[in-house]
Amino acid sequence: MTDVSANSDVSTNKAALVTGASSGIGEATVRALRADGWTVYAVARRQERLAALEAETGAVALAADISEDADVARLLAEVTSAGGIDTLVNIAGGARGADRVGEAVTEDWDWMYRVNVLGTMKLTRAFLPMLRENGEGTVLNLTSTAGLAVYEGGGGYNAAKYAQHALTGALRLEEAEHNVRVIEILPGLVQTDEFALNRLGDAEAASKVYQGVEKPLTAEDVADVVRYAVSAPHHVNLDEIVIRPVAQASTYKLIRKQA
Repeated sequence: MTDVSANSDVSTNKAALVTGASSGIGEATVRALRADGWTVYAVARRQERLAALEAETGAVALAADISEDADVARLLAEVTSAGGIDTLVNIAGGARGADRVGEAVTEDWDWMYRVNVLGTMKLTRAFLPMLRENGEGTVLNLTSTAGLAVYEGGGGYNAAKYAQHALTGALRLEEAEHNVRVIEILPGLVQTDEFALNRLGDAEAASKVYQGVEKPLTAEDVADVVRYAVSAPHHVNLDEIVIRPVAQASTYKLIRKQA
């Protein structure tokens, strides 16, 4: 991908808050932005992982649960006192369970809605005044192609990601007059250490999600697109970016090669 930072105003005075930073796409995004000289506030619940990331990259580790109001208020206060941000990158999210609607587990649906939708809303609501005041603020929400097409066993995750997709679209309309850029990245099949395992709760079942797929996306692939999108000149808004591996032509067509 073209190095936008070489041809734009990206410099060490750019500052972003990245959620979901303790693993996967969030962690890879922290690394990508730090490599470009950004100040990065890395947010996740797991303090020990954040501490290791801080030591390695120089990101500022802030342990918090973005679905909790008190944690969000603390994040806002800490980031404000440290100088603020111009870019909010909402990556925290996830899936739990693959049950059909008739066998839905309420706790799984509740968790997915709180993390994917309410967490994104609460953090965005808290930081919008800062982003508006900046004059060239950016919000990037990582959603999913699960927010574009439903599938059997995906009802809970589909519902959460459709809601997050709708939230993002409404936010773009509402914040254009404040010159706040709103970007949505919708990945398809991404192989990370935790996503499928957290969803299915079993290592063998998780491995089958990627079985036979020659080259699924990696966290670094998606992070590179995030970096590109937030580093483009501010008047350039990549509204919606769908990113899939070539093997995944659509939600319903995934090429799996026989062993």
